[in-house]
Amino acid sequence: MRRYFRLLFVCVISVFFSVLYVFSQLASSLETTNGWTEARADRPPLAQGDPSRLTRKAPGEEGLTDGDLNDRGTRNGTINKKKGVFHVEHIFLVLSGVIHCLSHTGIPIGDYPPMFVERTALWSRLVACISSSLRRSDEHRFRNPPMLYFLFCRYIVDKTLATAYEVYRVEPVRLAVVACGPRLEETLTMLKSAVLFSQRALHFHIFAEDELHAGFKFSLELWPVRFRSKFNYTIYPITFPHVNAKDWKRLFKPCASQRLFLPLILGEVDSLLYVDTDILFLQPVEEIWNFLSQFNSSHMAAMAPEHEEPRIGWYNRFARHPYYGKTGVNSGVMLMNMTRIRANHFKNDMTSVHLQWEDLLMPLLQKYKLNITWGDQDLLNIIFHHNPESLFVFPCQWNYRPDHCIYGSNCAAAEHYGVYILHGNRGVYHDDKQPAFRAIYEAIQKYPFGGDPVSLLLQPLEETLKNTMHTYCGRSSHLLTKKLQESVRNMEKDNHRAR
Repeated sequence: MRRYFRLLFVCVISVFFSVLYVFSQLASSLETTNGWTEARADRPPLAQGDPSRLTRKAPGEEGLTDGDLNDRGTRNGTINKKKGVFHVEHIFLVLSGVIHCLSHTGIPIGDYPPMFVERTALWSRLVACISSSLRRSDEHRFRNPPMLYFLFCRYIVDKTLATAYEVYRVEPVRLAVVACGPRLEETLTMLKSAVLFSQRALHFHIFAEDELHAGFKFSLELWPVRFRSKFNYTIYPITFPHVNAKDWKRLFKPCASQRLFLPLILGEVDSLLYVDTDILFLQPVEEIWNFLSQFNSSHMAAMAPEHEEPRIGWYNRFARHPYYGKTGVNSGVMLMNMTRIRANHFKNDMTSVHLQWEDLLMPLLQKYKLNITWGDQDLLNIIFHHNPESLFVFPCQWNYRPDHCIYGSNCAAAEHYGVYILHGNRGVYHDDKQPAFRAIYEAIQKYPFGGDPVSLLLQPLEETLKNTMHTYCGRSSHLLTKKLQESVRNMEKDNHRAR
């Protein structure tokens, strides 16, 4: 929504300066026209029956005598020969026509990125719409609007589309994932959910073991052009510091701690959204990316709480190390301003000296490696325990896990808004412990690109979820599909436009 307001603001500014430009051009032309009028003031008026008046039945510029041109200016109220005043009501008619037609001809401001539309076709529809709008609004005096007004409209539209295009293209949503072991298909399904529902350009930073690289390249390049054009990707090898590389790789799960080093490896990247392989986006990725605009001057990262209900929380009951807040945070979905992370000096409990990120990680591991259970997530909790002002906490519907429904629904935000991002941790996509989570995973995995999202994704999923009501999470399945239904409707519109 914030993006749409920014685009609207850009449109308003473009229109304002365009009006100023047109007024300046018309003022100069007015001076020329007045001089021309005075030079011919001694010309006698044409007789009423003069056949030169009948040159054209519905005259434009061509085929008129000089006298007709003067008379036309007076009749249309464009130039008053006596006072030299330019009547500007037609400019406002054009502006109202533009505003009306932008909302009725498919111009994609606030709808879908301009990079995916054919500007020529949209412009043709817009010209026809503005023309009819002007004739309806000023039937008697604007039956044949001059080309100047259409040029003026085109200037506004082209400037607006160009600016909107840059807003979308300047900074793609950067998504990072780390895949090791048998996680290829799960990761591809996560990436698929991002591509299906997102409207902005995406860039995937895929960190994977060497044997998975070919599989990622082969699969991603097979995706249909319409969807493949929505993203770029870069595949990286798994990289750890040479010192204690084995310890880092074995921490918690294979390669999981790679995320700690992303600010150092991707040194040219400003901001990044890291997600685990078992994440599914149920709405556009850019919606969580927009949290970056809500960061204050001290925020460097954003995560969701590990638990909403302290009575079933893990950190507050079992942790043997410091953690963030009352119940800790979960790092499966982590939004980072990596420029700030690289530049900041962090408070810690090992020395009175504040340490930079690259100098903090190894001492932290050495101190707590015998006390941590969840690996890199525990280290992040320790860091933000000592630097709480640096963490932005987003609500639980942005990282919805079985913990939020396994003992009954305990994510109040999801009950109100629905689930935005699904996190199938503990392997629930691949076993029968939480069939509702598995049903959503398989529905997205099996959905054919470009197919009808209602009949091929949403309806089969809703039928499958009816068979999960024997579980607590199954009884909350309406929360799992609430936001997905909205995303499917938008997909349906996109598919219709693409045909």
